[in-house]
Amino acid sequence: MAKLETRRVWVKELSSGEKLAIAADCERFIADVLKPRFIHGRPNRLDHPLDIFGKWRGSKYGFSARYRSDDGEEFNAPFARLDHVEEHLAETRFDLMWHRHTGAWWRLHATVALDEALRLISADSRLQPPL
Repeated sequence: MAKLETRRVWVKELSSGEKLAIAADCERFIADVLKPRFIHGRPNRLDHPLDIFGKWRGSKYGFSARYRSDDGEEFNAPFARLDHVEEHLAETRFDLMWHRHTGAWWRLHATVALDEALRLISADSRLQPPL
């Protein structure tokens, strides 16, 4: 039987300051790009989001849209997520994830910088709020 090899890998976690800076960039992107494109000032339309927001959950920053259902209940629908790639030591990188209709997350782009990830979200309809 082969001997099991173990090796230590240094993992770079994001500091709270780095998370705040990334969240500020994402909030600016939401306010300047996503909200003008997808929030249309018609809050009673069921097929348009009421709001778009982002938040950290561990090492993942998720983008979600808030909708209102037929019965008046409001719910959140995630549509994109930045998963911090902790093994990338040179600079902060993310895997850009797409939220499928099945509820599963799929990686569409691997180890991209934040500005590239935001550009990809802006350009790819799969990474935008569903209408």
